[in-house]
Amino acid sequence: MTKRLLVLGVLVAVLALPIANSVAQEGENIQITFWHAFGGGRMLFIERMVEDFNYTHPGIEVQVEYKGSYRETLNAAILAAEQGNAPHVVQIFEVGTQLALDTGIFIPAEDIVGENVDLLMLDDIIAPVRNYYTVNGKLNSFPWNSSNPILYYNRDMFEAAGLDPDNPPMTFEDVEEVCQTFRETGVAEACITWPLHSWFFEQWMAEQGALLADNDNGRAGRATEVYLDGDAARRIFEWWTGLYADGYYVYSGSLEDWDGANAIFISQQVPMLITSTSDVNFMQNAANENGFAIGTSYIPVPADVERNGVIIGGASLWLTADHPQEELDAALEFVLWMGNTENAVRWHKGTGYFPVRNSAVWVLEQQNWFETHPLYRAAFDQLLETQVNSATAGAILGPFLEIRTMIEEAIQSVMVEGVSVDEALANLDEMADEAVAEYNAGVEE
Repeated sequence: MTKRLLVLGVLVAVLALPIANSVAQEGENIQITFWHAFGGGRMLFIERMVEDFNYTHPGIEVQVEYKGSYRETLNAAILAAEQGNAPHVVQIFEVGTQLALDTGIFIPAEDIVGENVDLLMLDDIIAPVRNYYTVNGKLNSFPWNSSNPILYYNRDMFEAAGLDPDNPPMTFEDVEEVCQTFRETGVAEACITWPLHSWFFEQWMAEQGALLADNDNGRAGRATEVYLDGDAARRIFEWWTGLYADGYYVYSGSLEDWDGANAIFISQQVPMLITSTSDVNFMQNAANENGFAIGTSYIPVPADVERNGVIIGGASLWLTADHPQEELDAALEFVLWMGNTENAVRWHKGTGYFPVRNSAVWVLEQQNWFETHPLYRAAFDQLLETQVNSATAGAILGPFLEIRTMIEEAIQSVMVEGVSVDEALANLDEMADEAVAEYNAGVEE
């Protein structure tokens, strides 16, 4: 592994030489633009990283800009490309992959490096991450911020209810039993929350080895239909809405309200929260400020189902076409630097997103990071134990954003409007199939 780190440093240095030298001769900086979707503390973190890159790479100047949500950032990039003013580097969330490919404005990562594919160090990218962003046999973008869902729990409330804080629930059935204990002991009436977001439904489908769409989740060919009314989907809907009916699951009442779920947990209204690994740092600080200890563990799965693993969340960096070659070279140098071993470690420690490189995990282990920061361990173990298959690779769907909203509204219709699970799933499957057909027809025109 030491040799791998050395090779990475040499490759990046070699890549930098021709660009830096040519700029020094011309006396002008190569300007590239980088659009991302992170606000708050992460935005400041990114700005600091960009400053470091600019300082250590004379001749290149990266201009960084926050463009709003993931959806807004992708839409802004598409619009800018249509106007002939596309940014060089764009952060795009994982479910925007098919749409990004279909726009035709981005260059696949392996096409950018050409014969220099060793620059990507594909074997060093953690397998589930590489698996997700590999479409049509090649890596299409540069993995950067990756996450998966984990269980956060209030250790103090577990102890108050007479539960072992070192033995959190691992199955759907365990969650129900633990919730009953919290209520019977008077520690908490409700016991668990997570955002009403399709991402969690997708994760539980993958854990059961179930596909979301045909053609191997759209990876063996363009997806033409979805699988949203089968046994796996029904099992998720029944458990999720059943917890709500029993008063065990609570949420803010709004779709995709990540902050609302966090607030419910941090205020100790419930002892358990399922959310992204990217919040480990935030949750640890919030728990300290509110005077309680937290633990982390794998997300629960049905007891009678073999655990397949999780789908990566987060985003990757894409390079746009139609720029002068020297600008593409500079943009390539930037994204390789952002995702190198050193910065992967730095990004993980500062945010909770897991590093996408095996070499970065090795560095963290050498530093005894997981021993001194145990809350980060569950996310890594859960990811590294994930089986590489079509289910855990995640679906590639053109209208994924639209379908996500359909899934969320279907779950809410059962909980709030009293629609039966069977009816909700049948309607969902039909609407999602129509969305896929309409999207595909538009692409083929």
